[in-house]
Order: sequence, then C-alpha cells, then structure tokens
Amino acid sequence: MLGGELAAVRCDLEDFAAEMFEPFARADQRRWGGVYLRGLLLEGGRKSVEPMAARLGEDGNRQALAHFVTSSPWDAAHVRARLAWRMQPVIKPTALIIDDTGFLKDGDASACVTRQYTDTAGKVTNCQAGISLHLASNGASAAVNWRLFLPGSWDPASPKADPAKVARRDRCAIPAQEGHVEKWQLALDMIDETRSWGIEVPQVIADGGYGDTAAFRLGLEDRGLDYAVGISTTTTAQPEDAQPCTPACTGRGRPPVPSYPETAKTVKALVIAAGKRAARPVQWREGSRPGSGRSGHKRMYSRFVALRIRPAGRGIRKATDATDLPVRWLLAEWPADQDEPVQFWLSNLPEAIPLAVLVRTAKLRWRIENDYREMKQALGLAHFEGRSWPGWHHHVTLVSVAHAFCTLQRLTRSPKETAPA
Repeated sequence: MLGGELAAVRCDLEDFAAEMFEPFARADQRRWGGVYLRGLLLEGGRKSVEPMAARLGEDGNRQALAHFVTSSPWDAAHVRARLAWRMQPVIKPTALIIDDTGFLKDGDASACVTRQYTDTAGKVTNCQAGISLHLASNGASAAVNWRLFLPGSWDPASPKADPAKVARRDRCAIPAQEGHVEKWQLALDMIDETRSWGIEVPQVIADGGYGDTAAFRLGLEDRGLDYAVGISTTTTAQPEDAQPCTPACTGRGRPPVPSYPETAKTVKALVIAAGKRAARPVQWREGSRPGSGRSGHKRMYSRFVALRIRPAGRGIRKATDATDLPVRWLLAEWPADQDEPVQFWLSNLPEAIPLAVLVRTAKLRWRIENDYREMKQALGLAHFEGRSWPGWHHHVTLVSVAHAFCTLQRLTRSPKETAPA
C-alpha cells in the first residue's frame, strides 16, 4: 500500500492486529507484531527486516523487528487459528485448497533448504518448500495454515541424511521431533489441525502433486471429505462398467482372488477413447481482463469431458483388498483447438453433480495462484532472510495476516465479490 492509503486505514489495521495478536503474552510482542504488519503493507521493494525498518520511520527498530520475527517465543499456530476464525465468516469457504510454493535461496544455511523441484522456478533448484492451506470461495481466499517441508537430507533418521545439513539443525532451531514427512501427509496434518480449530469445510482441492498420490485421496475419504484433485496423464483406471472376475481354481496353490480381466488404461487413453465429441462447453468464471462477460470481463471458457471410472494402481488395490474398485469422476479439459485433452482431475463428488459444478469446483484452484502472486509480489512472502525454523513460520504467518487484511479491505469496498458465482 502507498503511505497515504495505509494512513487512511491505520485504525482498521491496528484493530485487526490487536485481534490477531491477542494471544501474545507480552505487550512488546503485540506492538512489534503490528509494526511488522505495517512494514509488510508499506510500498517498497524488499520486505525483509532491514529495508522495512528503513521505511517505518520512528518505529524502524531493526533489532527489535528481527528479534520479534526470528526468536521471540510466540506460537504461529495460535495466530493462524485466530486468522481462520476471523476469515471464515467473511470468505464463506466452499473448499480448502492445498498447494506448495518454493522459496529460492542462494546459500545452504537456511532451515530445510536443499536442491528440489519447485514450480516457482520450473526446475530443480536450491530452495525451501512451503505447503499452505487456504480457505477459498469464488470471491475470496486466505492462507490460514503453513508447513515448512523438511527434506530427508535434514532428518538424522532418514537414509538420505546429509551430515552437514543435520549438523545445522541446532543453528536453525529445528525442533528435535521434526523429521521428514511427505508433503501429502503434511497436507492431511494441516487439514486435521484446521478442523481442530472448528473450521469444517467438507471439500478439498489440490493439484497433481497431491492428487497423484492414492494415499492422499484415501486420507481425504477416510476423513469424510469430498475432493477434486489434479492428476497426471499416466494415472491408470478401469472403465466404470469393468467388473473383477475370479479365475477357476486349479486345486493347486492359493485360491485365486478376483481381478480385472483387462489391464487398466491411462486416464488420457480413456478420455481419447471417449472422443472429442464427448466434450461439452462450460464457462466457470469471469477473469480480470476486459471481455464480453456480464461484468465486462473475459469469460473463462473451455470444453470438458466427464467420465465415470474406477481408479486403479497399487495403492488403491491394497486399500480395497483387490475387491471392486470404487467409481469416481474423471474430468478432462479438451479445448476445441487442441488435438487431445490438456488437463485431468479426479473427484469423489456425487454421481448426479452437474458438469458445470464439477468444473467450477476443480477450477477453483486458481484462487491459490492469485494468493501466492499477491503475497509474493506485494507482501514479501519470499523475502525472509533469517535462517531459523521459527522465523520462517513466523514470517509466512505474518504475511498471511497482512494478506487477509488486504482482502478484508477489498471486500469492504466491494462486498458483492463474495457472492457465489
């Protein structure tokens, strides 16, 4: 925000900060929490401690800000819970969205940094990876939970442990009990924690980094949650009408078990077999660019194929004890100008769900990309220069609070934006 804009909402910001930081034990923590938020919201390039302190005038105590974000003993989870409670009635979330983003690093001293793939750079590079959970509706969203991914190289109990990185755990203040956990399991842990706060949203959206993992999908189903998750083209499945058969017993060896007579096919092959004529046009929302939509913006429109299929794969077979595979929705986007489908989703939403609703649910993931862009470009999500585990969690939580404040200000000016599409 520009200085004048921030001054105009200074009272609102102070009230919001007081609400978010009420659990802090000390007055100085509450004070520096509010100052840090102002630093994130002020216009400027870097949002690390030193440049923020330079812009904050008489409140620009670099040492106090650095201590507050890096080593002051406050629990980020308490702030995130309050943030979720504050934003739920405003956003009226229809889904929880899970994703991860990269925090690019030049050196190797920051907690959990390693060479790994990140969509942020589109390649394997030196970075940290943060997993986030967002409350989302078509009109607004807010990141209310975070985890820093700890690679196996940082876990002394992992066969991939790197002695040099393990030796840096103490300097990075990584708690002894924190070990390597797969991202999909961290996502389930965040869902459990968010629900423990009383936030009950019965639908989850995620991309293929999570949807490709059968254990993640089964974990959602075990929790009674609906989902629409991205999957890769190589995910395998049986057609809906496929039925397992039990081979005749030969009288030798173990009794035969039911199995599907045909080899499972890739989801891409199943959609192509259905044919391009099976695709139906759907408009799922209006974008931000000028166009022919009702609000004067460009319509987000494409063609989609929806099939009832039985997801296959080793993880599913183990979970079902080789019995009948469950039937799920396969959704594929197949634009009119493309020779083959370009994107795939798997969903356990009800069989009777209209195609347009299925598409809008899967496409709601655009909200998380919007959140990441705003938090990175305007609020310094990736600008934290500290190296500690607590500091990273403190910083991303404070950025989420600042982003939520901006969302509240926007919705106050345009309350109709949260209306269902």
